[in-house]
Amino acid sequence: MAALTFAELATSCIGLAREVPVFGGGRRRYVNLDNAATTPALRQVRDAVDGFLEMYSSVHRGTGYKSLVSTEAFERCRLRVLQFVGAEKNGATAIFGKNTTEMVNKLSRRFGLGRDDVVLLSDAEHHSNDLPWRKVARVVRIPVDHRGAMDLDQIETELHRAHGRAKVVAVCGASNVTGYQPPIHAIARLAHAHGAKVFADCAQLAPHRAVNVRSEDDPEHLDFVAFSAHKMYAPYGVGVLVGPKRFFDQGDPDHVGGGMVEMVTPDRTFWSPSPDRDEPGTPNLLGAVALARAIACLTEVGFDAIADHERRLTAYALKRLAEVPGLVLYGDTAPVAGEDRIGVIPFNLAGRHHALLAAALAWEGGIGVRHGCFCAHPFIAHLLHVQPAEAEKTIDRILASDRSGIAGLVRMSFGIFNTEAEIDWAVEVLTELSRRGPQGRYRLVPAWGEYEAEDCPVEIDPGLGI
Repeated sequence: MAALTFAELATSCIGLAREVPVFGGGRRRYVNLDNAATTPALRQVRDAVDGFLEMYSSVHRGTGYKSLVSTEAFERCRLRVLQFVGAEKNGATAIFGKNTTEMVNKLSRRFGLGRDDVVLLSDAEHHSNDLPWRKVARVVRIPVDHRGAMDLDQIETELHRAHGRAKVVAVCGASNVTGYQPPIHAIARLAHAHGAKVFADCAQLAPHRAVNVRSEDDPEHLDFVAFSAHKMYAPYGVGVLVGPKRFFDQGDPDHVGGGMVEMVTPDRTFWSPSPDRDEPGTPNLLGAVALARAIACLTEVGFDAIADHERRLTAYALKRLAEVPGLVLYGDTAPVAGEDRIGVIPFNLAGRHHALLAAALAWEGGIGVRHGCFCAHPFIAHLLHVQPAEAEKTIDRILASDRSGIAGLVRMSFGIFNTEAEIDWAVEVLTELSRRGPQGRYRLVPAWGEYEAEDCPVEIDPGLGI
């Protein structure tokens, strides 16, 4: 059977030909430029899930044949994840959960940190790789530049200053705001030299570049990584955390219930070894199947091909967007960047509020983007030079249920299926919005900070029965 090609994979995303309503009663083919949030499902993933439903049953301890098949499939999915990040021979385990956010929370609690312990993280982190650490330790924030890059010397300075109390360096594999890829392996070398562990939030990196945790005897190895299936063309609700099995074999799990114990008496509990110890209740088998199939497809095509496509598309988009009157780009704006980056481009348009601009792109161009702060408020405030006094006024307005004044950006982000023609259309719509402004009628909803399109209801197919 011939190997899957990049072109075949790119055209196998579900919904590419779907038309959506636009102002004036017309319809346009949807242009999805919001892949940093969620990607569409691959046809191969959907088919794998649909096909497996014939044998779907309970996982672990069931003696029926379908249960045995389901259990075997679940463990094969776990092995596929370990192979995907190069951890299958490292004594590592892969723990399934809902998403990356849940996985970071699980890891942060499992360390057993105290308030004298230090966790280093950058000012460019997603809230999911920031807030969980705040709850369990003293967080030291490393400043970043306009790309989201940290000064490695500053990291080493803070590691020295912690005097051995630095337990974790938590860093994203790629920024969900600018697309910048931190040198995670170089950061790991620094952390390990000072006795700290490294966690890489690979939610944005894993769909776009190969992830390799490396052998534990490599000073640049990654101790823990996590990522989500819904950003990897497998939106069936699963996330995964990979780390040393011996680490997760110790300590009490953060969530407890059935399926994670060896024995329970009225007054004692004996936890199962990892990974069962951290997967209470019935696991998301179909989500694991979806992720494993997506990994197989991406791996078969190869991340070199994926990266080449996204680099070309990003360079083309940066060049075309620079032609839009009044458009301001953030992050690394060079069409051919010296450092690798994923296809995430943040921007604003002079005189147009980011929420209104995003709504106009949707309802006048059929273009899906993201706007706001992208769950990275400190980084957005840094990029937009928001002063402390201004930030305090914004907080007061938010607490009064008015989000309309929040500073933010618009973000376009690419997947394997996006094309230069889609970039051209987005540039055409943005140019028209720059010259004439939005042509539709919009209503601001202050409590949300969003603009609704008047007389354009959101349609849900009644045949879905929801």
